[in-house]
Amino acid sequence: KAGPSLTRSSQPRLCHPSQPRMETPPSLWRFLATQGEGLELLWAVIAEQNPTDSKAAVLELGADGRNRVWGGCCNPNLSLGVSGHTVSSQCKILRCNSEYVAATLNLRGSNKNAAYCNALRSYSHCTRKTARTCRGDLAYHSAVHGIEDLMIQNNCSKEGPTSPPRPRLPAPNHQGFESLDICNYEKNFFHKNGRAPAYQHCAAFGDPHIRTFHDDFHTCRVEGSWPLLDNNYLFVQATSYPVAKGSNATVTSKLTIIFKNMKECIDQKVYQAEIDNLPAAFEDGSVNGGERPGGSSLTIQERLPGQHIEIRAIYIGTTIAVRQAGRQLSFSIRTAEQVARSFTEEQDLQLCVGGCPPSQRLSRSECRHGSIAVETARVLCKEKLPVEDVYFQSCVFDVVTSGDINFTLAAHGALEDARVFHPDAEKLHIFQTGAGCCHLSLPFLFLSIMSSLLAIQLHF
Repeated sequence: KAGPSLTRSSQPRLCHPSQPRMETPPSLWRFLATQGEGLELLWAVIAEQNPTDSKAAVLELGADGRNRVWGGCCNPNLSLGVSGHTVSSQCKILRCNSEYVAATLNLRGSNKNAAYCNALRSYSHCTRKTARTCRGDLAYHSAVHGIEDLMIQNNCSKEGPTSPPRPRLPAPNHQGFESLDICNYEKNFFHKNGRAPAYQHCAAFGDPHIRTFHDDFHTCRVEGSWPLLDNNYLFVQATSYPVAKGSNATVTSKLTIIFKNMKECIDQKVYQAEIDNLPAAFEDGSVNGGERPGGSSLTIQERLPGQHIEIRAIYIGTTIAVRQAGRQLSFSIRTAEQVARSFTEEQDLQLCVGGCPPSQRLSRSECRHGSIAVETARVLCKEKLPVEDVYFQSCVFDVVTSGDINFTLAAHGALEDARVFHPDAEKLHIFQTGAGCCHLSLPFLFLSIMSSLLAIQLHF
């Protein structure tokens, strides 16, 4: 932020004899006080090295790389607001300046001079590293000359140890937290609210069955394309087709997920999955949010080739799982509550928010019999879903309706996602009385009830 403070002995090089000596006006110092945290650090160094008259010392740079106040005199070509000079974005002289200031702030003890020389050598080394990109930059050349003067005045040799590099933090943004935290929802939220954010979970699998953000559970006939989510950050659309000819039940055959453009963090990214095509990349072939500084806050990973993809959007506190089991796709999401609620009245049709419209809901108690009997389906589903909750009931419904035993994997995968994604473990299981397939024989019904009670006891 600021360059070295030169003593009065170096003034002749910078001040023409015809220029009048003048004290820095108080109004200018007040203005400079608003120009960034680097200046108060510099003033501490100036005051320490020039205890008799710190204001007469040279202020090498202002926070914007162009302010100049030369000790005791003003250079009209370099004065505040006159010169149009600004440090090039490629020139790293401001970083060198701030590292020098930080290294010389708290020098104490008998080895103070040695430590100061170490800091100057580090400063010199930093300027040499950025020399190529700073050619013709006035701030850079002023700093180089200042370092030479200070090394001579303090009898510092050019060769010797340097100050250890300080750990670098991202520059703070105008809101006061680290710039990279803009693209980390949890850190950003905690900084503003002093607590962790609340999360919500939604899933669509099988027939499809929808578990909403509010833990409602519906089985839907929705054929064609329907939005699961449509808010300020995400758009998710599921496309479904009938599970069998003449059946009201449908399965998801295509998922489209759009991560909307977020200026500070990511470019807009689109992910599309279809049956037998679960890519481990976005449509443009990338696996992250793009070239922006926060691009790494959106990533895609292949958990199981061709069967399980996970997308993490840290910048909005969201994780999405896309799975294929048999001839159907499933979708699960864990997202920050504020993100889930960030939509307008025009975006009110979202299956994750309101569930299926009443006209599109199916009763799981009325199974359309296929090639697999209800009793057989229950046995198959019980192997992976010991608790007879809505996941178990959905599994039986799907296996009976479709005749495809792979639907046991779909329900099991959805339950496993809920186990990881749902913020409240006590709400993992949802129980709906009378929602399962009927037409059981009495002995089998009795056996099912007893086994369910035993499974619940073992689970809890």
